[in-house]
Amino acid sequence: MRPEAAQAVSAAGPGMSARRVHPVSVVIPTLNEAEAIGAAIREIPTAYAKDIIVADGGSTDGTQDVARAAGARVIDAGRGYGRACAAGAAAADPESRVIVYLDGDGADRGDLIGEIAGPVLAGTHDFVLASRTRGAREVGSMLWHQVLAGRLAGLGIGLRYRVRYSDMCAYRAIDRAALERLSLREMTYGWNIEMQMQAARAGLRILEVPLPYRRRAGGASKVAGSLRGTLRASSKIVSTYLRVAARPRRDLT
Repeated sequence: MRPEAAQAVSAAGPGMSARRVHPVSVVIPTLNEAEAIGAAIREIPTAYAKDIIVADGGSTDGTQDVARAAGARVIDAGRGYGRACAAGAAAADPESRVIVYLDGDGADRGDLIGEIAGPVLAGTHDFVLASRTRGAREVGSMLWHQVLAGRLAGLGIGLRYRVRYSDMCAYRAIDRAALERLSLREMTYGWNIEMQMQAARAGLRILEVPLPYRRRAGGASKVAGSLRGTLRASSKIVSTYLRVAARPRRDLT
């Protein structure tokens, strides 16, 4: 274990807290999540809440003000889910060694952040994802086509790289240096699958952790909330998969 990780990890295991050293930045992409973002930020344990970045895509409902009042830093990231994720990582505290991503709609369990950040802090894994499909889900939290999309993506990635995922959940933690090496290019809804594919191509140490998943606390889903959103996101995911899959394995140049 690295010296800084040893200071941050308690004997409790993956759910440990960071006390003396806090090498974690939490990035939350948002677009009109005023109803949920405050509670989502406050749910993050104090040990992981030193650097919370809300990467906002132009909200018009007061999301930015609510996020600041809850203790987050807010940056104007511009439109595009992947663009917000990239901007949040770029704005992270220079001392942070781990980047954690979660959605701002209240569906991800921020209080369980140690379950995904812990293995990266401990140095046993480079990339840890929450799996909604393997965890307990509230009724109505995921539509059938979201579950199917995750399984199909996992099958496709498994066939190409022999790394099998069960989901494309936004809740994930990654070693910052590893993230930079992946050189992600997708600035819209293909960001998550590109990260998962690039991580598999690069031979990162990957772990999926089943975590409970809730219904969104407010607002409307930008993807599952409409047929147009679903089709737009699906097309980006498919085109990203095809683009990355066409590249040679482990060639991250």
